[in-house]
Amino acid sequence: MKISIGAKPLVYPTPVFVVGTYTPEGKPNVMTASWAGICCSDPPCITVSLRKATYTYGLLKSAGAFTINVPSEQYAREADYFGSVSGRNTDKFADTGLTPVKSDLVNAPYVREFPMILECTVIHIYEIGLHTQFIGRIEDVKVDDAVLNAEGKPNIKNVSPFVYAPGKGGYYAVGDRIGSAYSIGDEFKK
Repeated sequence: MKISIGAKPLVYPTPVFVVGTYTPEGKPNVMTASWAGICCSDPPCITVSLRKATYTYGLLKSAGAFTINVPSEQYAREADYFGSVSGRNTDKFADTGLTPVKSDLVNAPYVREFPMILECTVIHIYEIGLHTQFIGRIEDVKVDDAVLNAEGKPNIKNVSPFVYAPGKGGYYAVGDRIGSAYSIGDEFKK
């Protein structure tokens, strides 16, 4: 039996992404955001929703560009820190010892140590309520060669992303492969 728990921003899995932006002075800034995900295949786009109160909101709105950085499990502490302090008051890169790298495609930094980066240009902004949705066209995806499989595609086990559980307030590892997409359900096809 299903039990109603009310209307909540709750779904599993919820990604842990780090959004990279620059200040008007050119200082790199990052913020962890979980209200995000792929939203279009052609053109390839990703969405991230931020509260107006965040420092990153204003930076992203004025710059019109951002990066999505996918941290591996080994950087869970740093990703958590990036989402719990404001770049208005601190240099998150200096505090964590991670390295900002200037994107060669968009006006935004990325985190060198994270295995997967999406470089994005803002194409739409939607005011929803408490959050504003930014839709970014993915200009390029950069992946560390160490996480690629034999076909040159990212191997999820090597990327080692982790997810956030909004109801529990915890981070969780991604599990084992359970089957091949587009064929695991073939037995139901008629």
